[in-house]
Amino acid sequence: MTVITISRQLGSQGTTLGRKVAARLGYALVQRELINEAARMAKSPDMALATIDELGLFGLEPDPSQQQLYLDAVKTIIEDLAHKGDVIIVGRAGQAILRDHPQVFHLRVIAPMETRIQRIVEAHGIPRQAAEAQIQDSDRYRASYLERFYHINWDDPAYYHAIINTGLIDLDAAAEGLCAAVRMRPN
Repeated sequence: MTVITISRQLGSQGTTLGRKVAARLGYALVQRELINEAARMAKSPDMALATIDELGLFGLEPDPSQQQLYLDAVKTIIEDLAHKGDVIIVGRAGQAILRDHPQVFHLRVIAPMETRIQRIVEAHGIPRQAAEAQIQDSDRYRASYLERFYHINWDDPAYYHAIINTGLIDLDAAAEGLCAAVRMRPN
């Protein structure tokens, strides 16, 4: 019974890597649906929208009590998933919430800025400048989220068992390597 958390940069293909690993290991993959479930538990649909809205386009500012209810719900859901095991949790501060859990493998997925920009341009058909702005805003939001609510530095390698640069390694090779690393971990 193992849990993998994936922290990823926009355009790094971390979610795609998670899907490949989940398929190989037979694990469930949990990502955005966790946001919706936590918002339901916290009875705060605005928190779900605010959390999804990394670029601040909706201008939502939930009050501190709504934020705390949401964060508590996220923590509860992630801890329940970890207890069940055989799951990959993408994002939502899994590396912070489960940092002391013995059966968790924390992964960080990165890629060079130019690679990320090109991937966003191709995936969304937007101009290069818009892709770069989205990436910068996303990086800022994700780093701020972890600092503000969990008091950790998103880029600190000490929070991860492995860091994979998808600009330097093929996704299938990365998935195979990650699966091997997870299988070799002591129970």
